[in-house]
Amino acid sequence: MAHPELTLTASLRPAALDARRGVVRLHPEVLTALGLRPGDPVRLAGRRVTAGIVAAAESGASTALLYADDLVLGNLGVRDGGQVTVSPVPVVAASRVTLAGPVEIVAAVSPEMLRLALLGKVVTAGDDVSLLPQDVLPDASVRSLVEAARRSLANTVGYAWTSTLLTVVGAEPAGGALVTMDTLVGWEHGPVTHGAAAGVGPTGAGTGSGGTLTRAARRNGGVRATAADAGAVEAAVPADAPAVDELPGLRTQAEELTELLDLGFHHREVLGRLGTRVSLGVLIAGPAGSGKSALVRAVSAQVGARVCALWAPEVASLTNQAAAERLHAAGAAVRDNGPAVLLVTDVEALAPADGPGPVATVFRQLLAETVQAGAAVICTTGRPEAVDPALRAPDLLSLRISIPLPDPALRRDQLTVLTRQVPLAEDVRLDEISGRTPGFVAADLAALVREAGVRAALRQKSAENPTVAMADFTAALEVVRPTTMAASTLELATVTLDDVGDLTEVKQTLTESVLWPLTYPDTFARLGVQPPRGVLLYGPPGCGKTYLVTALAGSGRANVLSVKGAELLSKWVGESERAVRELFRRAREAAPTLIFLDEVDALAPVRGQASDGGTTDRVVAALLTELDGVEALRNVVVVGATNRPDLVDPALLRPGRLERLVYVPPPDAAARAEILRAAARNVPLAPDVDLPGLGGELDGFSAADCAALVREAALAAMRESLTASTVTAAHVTAARQRVRPSLDPAQVAWLAAYAQARQP
Repeated sequence: MAHPELTLTASLRPAALDARRGVVRLHPEVLTALGLRPGDPVRLAGRRVTAGIVAAAESGASTALLYADDLVLGNLGVRDGGQVTVSPVPVVAASRVTLAGPVEIVAAVSPEMLRLALLGKVVTAGDDVSLLPQDVLPDASVRSLVEAARRSLANTVGYAWTSTLLTVVGAEPAGGALVTMDTLVGWEHGPVTHGAAAGVGPTGAGTGSGGTLTRAARRNGGVRATAADAGAVEAAVPADAPAVDELPGLRTQAEELTELLDLGFHHREVLGRLGTRVSLGVLIAGPAGSGKSALVRAVSAQVGARVCALWAPEVASLTNQAAAERLHAAGAAVRDNGPAVLLVTDVEALAPADGPGPVATVFRQLLAETVQAGAAVICTTGRPEAVDPALRAPDLLSLRISIPLPDPALRRDQLTVLTRQVPLAEDVRLDEISGRTPGFVAADLAALVREAGVRAALRQKSAENPTVAMADFTAALEVVRPTTMAASTLELATVTLDDVGDLTEVKQTLTESVLWPLTYPDTFARLGVQPPRGVLLYGPPGCGKTYLVTALAGSGRANVLSVKGAELLSKWVGESERAVRELFRRAREAAPTLIFLDEVDALAPVRGQASDGGTTDRVVAALLTELDGVEALRNVVVVGATNRPDLVDPALLRPGRLERLVYVPPPDAAARAEILRAAARNVPLAPDVDLPGLGGELDGFSAADCAALVREAALAAMRESLTASTVTAAHVTAARQRVRPSLDPAQVAWLAAYAQARQP
């Protein structure tokens, strides 16, 4: 029986949340007419034939339109407004999918991670696909896999993972097939995933639990690869591994790991004559994207060892039996094909510190057997504190190698390597770029170079000898953020301390206390002194405390984590302290970092006076420990702001914590004139506006009041005429009738007395 079909007009949805995920949206009445339900696959025919997953359009959608993103329209070969024929198709699980992509993506993304990025998508040979997981209509059984894929792709590829496009060069069957956990997925000239025999998927399509198809696949009966087709886990010498010389900043770690593996694999007779043996269990800890896996592959290739890679989140998501089978198969592969290395990435997912389960027990047993047999097991993690401490036993992961966050000099070396094949313009200054990329690791710098290359290509489409200019890197820096800051949504204004009117002494103190420790840590080390840990800004409301911190952040020399006073507080026992620890952990990973605690009096009040069950007391204790505890706080400066310094716990204000107390006074006449001049920098003022004279008349006005006066004067000019080109003195006079001073004289006098009492 022929399937129903409809011809609709394509409509572009550029800002959709499901963009680049292979999802098209139809009006509910159209879905009913075609006999479709959300999550079903559909055949799409334009100039090309492709396939996708259907979903219901939002309320108010047209029944004559098919809503799709630019990726789907590109696969169809039509533009916005083109005609597309839609028809339902039966679900067929893909047995094999082969893709091609940029060289750097092929090197960074494993086939297992690639399969999770495609999981639940319907692919057709010749299509372009993105790495964005299909998380719009995922099956409940694969939600954890999709989330793990999202995190690992961000950590491995960096910011560019959201915009990278791949090409499907082959798919079996070719006419649109659903990617499942039993699909063999691989690169065109590279490895492929393992099938069910390796324990990847305990159950196939159409099973009740543990299956990995969408709801449509269960209804229509998907086909899964059998164990005979799946193959076995194999270890291989990394053919495309980078050379150790191409890993700047990791040479010391590479030498240490090379010596260990070379001794354990090729000089065991020497160890035997000495009556000892070497344990080849290693834990490599470092920030996400710092090159941990690349280090292992480079060293393994150098010593001639084979590598079998396991991605811990994927194994942990399987049933206990399937995970055990996968682990045993991997262990057998490295023990029987020596010299070999079992590489386990993101090991904290397989053996977590908070309650390891049955799979962790199997993994510990595998680890002990494999190391005892003379093979190497190297585990990597970006969160060593989250790894089960039992793995650090002498007969398991006896050696720990740490990869620090790169400093500006190391980032300069990494940029030199990454731009070796890039035609750079004469104005490109790698030293300046390295100074403007705090918290960037190797993967982030690679994403930055790629983004700059894209900007250069868009600018020079017809040039014979295109080059990447400094302007391209500057534009790329606006969109590429360090991986360690992926969870931060802070958007900073482009202002610096030069934009702050007056407050000369305050700005000098902040420069010395905040910017110098973050920008010149080597100078402090050379002089043998510890830089200040923190600064407390206090003063009347509206006098520029928060604006000063915004200006410090706008210098671009540090990452910024902003926390409002009560954001870390939770009613659940232990969660507030956990939030504080997580805040400082992120700050250490993204160092150099500026932590801004706004309204700090609400976060760290004087202990012993709260009636909240001791929550704030425990938060204060956690803050004190993080600021001046056993664990060093390097390249992290904390800035607090409050208008009630007397309410802040005194222990937080001693030397070694928020030791510099900076009073931000209300502006005097000269300062008000400077503030008005800064606020009106982009406002066309008429010659009759006397800012110095106006500043002398605004007694009791705060900095915020002065800025509000300028805004109100501009609005007064607009009220008079929407075609007004200047703001006159008459407009300023009208604005003064609307803007009133907000400073409380009593509070100003008390804060001034408090500041005077703290003078040495």
